[in-house]
Amino acid sequence: MRNKILCVLCVVLCMACGKKEMNLTEGLEFQSRGIDQAAALWTAEDGSKEDFQNLVRAYYCQTDSERWVLFESLSRILERCNESADMLTVELLKPTQLTNAGEPTAADWIMSGYSPMAHFSDDLFANKIAFITVINFPHYSLEEKNSLGKDWSRQEWAMARLGDVFTTRVPADVNARLAQAQADAENYIADYNIYMGSLRTEDDRQLWPEDKVLLSHWNLRDELKALYADTAAGQEKQEMIYQIMQHIVCQQIPQAAINQGDYLWKPYSDTLNPEPYTRYERILATAHALMEEDRYCPSAPTGIQRNFEEGMEIPAQEIDSLFRALVGSEQVKQVAAVIRARLGRELRPYDIWYDGFKTRATLNEDELSEQTRRLYPDAEAFAKDMPRLLECLGFLGEEARKIAEHIVVEPARGSGHAWPCMGRQEPARLRTRIAPSGMDYKGYNIAVHEFGHCVEQVLDMYEIDHYMLSGVPNTAYTEASAFLWQHRDLQLMPNGQKPMANSNEVLDQFWSMYEIMGVSLVDMQMWQWIYAHPDATPKQLCEATVGIAREVWNQYYEPVLGERDCVLLAVYSHMVNAPMYLPNYPLGHIVQYQLEEHLAKFTDPHAFAEEYARIYRLGRLTPQQWLIRAVGAEPSIDPILRAVKQVCN
Repeated sequence: MRNKILCVLCVVLCMACGKKEMNLTEGLEFQSRGIDQAAALWTAEDGSKEDFQNLVRAYYCQTDSERWVLFESLSRILERCNESADMLTVELLKPTQLTNAGEPTAADWIMSGYSPMAHFSDDLFANKIAFITVINFPHYSLEEKNSLGKDWSRQEWAMARLGDVFTTRVPADVNARLAQAQADAENYIADYNIYMGSLRTEDDRQLWPEDKVLLSHWNLRDELKALYADTAAGQEKQEMIYQIMQHIVCQQIPQAAINQGDYLWKPYSDTLNPEPYTRYERILATAHALMEEDRYCPSAPTGIQRNFEEGMEIPAQEIDSLFRALVGSEQVKQVAAVIRARLGRELRPYDIWYDGFKTRATLNEDELSEQTRRLYPDAEAFAKDMPRLLECLGFLGEEARKIAEHIVVEPARGSGHAWPCMGRQEPARLRTRIAPSGMDYKGYNIAVHEFGHCVEQVLDMYEIDHYMLSGVPNTAYTEASAFLWQHRDLQLMPNGQKPMANSNEVLDQFWSMYEIMGVSLVDMQMWQWIYAHPDATPKQLCEATVGIAREVWNQYYEPVLGERDCVLLAVYSHMVNAPMYLPNYPLGHIVQYQLEEHLAKFTDPHAFAEEYARIYRLGRLTPQQWLIRAVGAEPSIDPILRAVKQVCN
């Protein structure tokens, strides 16, 4: 099992001898941690003591060569199963996730919650493949991976990752209910649009054109960022978006103003007939499904532990301390002073998204959108341009073509995402929102972010040495890749220029960390509250989340951005459709900054591309070991804090 080898074997009824318990390994001529771990997973339904011992004698590999042959066979089986199930999932989700698949029917919405892998673990325990795997490829705890893994070969790392596959026995119906809850949350968020042309000021003015539709929270946030370049009407629009965001968190938006444009809504005064507590209903549905898994995971008996200690492979306490150290640093006040001076006014809460440090902040977004619409009238145009985008970052022609041919581009109903390839016969899928008039700059910026995901996914799948090492340590590390690309979006446009490392870039990255770390702290505390109050109602969860957002704001943000009891930190849609995903973003920014410092040494474009590829071919080591092998250091906020101090002093 995870973190420790279980010493206590499971209880198995032995009708023949009349005993209530028996030691499954007693009498075996060989012992190993894998055999002990398999015994702990064996139940009466799996067979008798003799059945277990016969299985061990038949399938335990006593030589390295035998074990390697078995490893390659099991790797092939897992790749094909993962790949086939994923291809079916992609097909079933097309109507609800893509705009070119027609309007989804009632049946499509139902099937979007179906998980082809829900019974996978049950089936492989039933046919004993799972036990054969555990017997020969034991699980190592995170502590062991970080200590022993320093000296492991690539083969040893791959076998250790195989040992992570079958560590619990969560029933298929429990897996299916979690998949359905997550699909319902995803579908809810994908359709949470605000029709900006239907908004009105208190004196009945219309600030946005009729056709402006923004998805919460992503497009609202990006619109707010873009408005810093609008010196005439930008702040008035920002204030209205700020009001909308607060209403989203508190569930005060009129139902008629969500995902439809007929209702003329005044966000400052109209909170009549609000949506019911749907946002928090969706969160609780996912939470309850996760809680069903708890009793089947004795070594990590909460969804919180499984997310951080097994998924991210970094304990929640370490992440919490890391984030609080940055958001509570003196550097925050120093950077806030710079922003205040540039804006020429006192800071407002939404200045948490100040975008003026970026090169594009000085550019007119409408003009940028004109360029991107000409370049990319549809998804196919972006797909055709991917080899050129890769060449801009130093990948050679043939190499760029090979990477691009493993990526498909599709128009998303939501804000966009990257869907990874699960096997080497499947592409990575880049999804981004594309309007009928073409890809505007916001869509382009998101598409470049998702392209960064997809390039990483291709490198660590198609160019990895062992399938069991495909991927990255956790989602923060793929976010780091996406941030690297997104940071260079203007460079990738025709006649674009490479971004120069300067003080503005340092301040921009720091301010991004400051913003998303607060959001993540709220998300993490919300989940702690849910586990402490498992019977809470959606209304109670709403009230608790609002309270947590205010508390974090008052401690770390009100001193520099003002407005006590602001709830802005709870607006992120990920809190609904991606449980506990948010901490991956600030961790990704931390990793990105360390990667940027390292990659800055490679001034030749091709050398940059080669080093980037080397790093992302490391595969799924632990976060600690991956970054040590990538740049020679563990994840740390010290580099960015030093850089900000140097810039501001």
